[in-house]
Amino acid sequence: MNYKLKTPKGVEETVVKGYTKIEEGVVGTYKKIEKGAVDGYKKIEKKFIDTFLEKDE
Repeated sequence: MNYKLKTPKGVEETVVKGYTKIEEGVVGTYKKIEKGAVDGYKKIEKKFIDTFLEKDE
């Protein structure tokens, strides 16, 4: 005999919506952190290039 949890109608949709909001928040936060890291790296790279390298014309 198999059993399953009794849930009121609409609970599945509510849970999925809640999970989706959490997932979007986590992904959004990760993207902000990633952008900050990349922007920081680009600033360091530019400073390095400006300080130590010159164009070979």
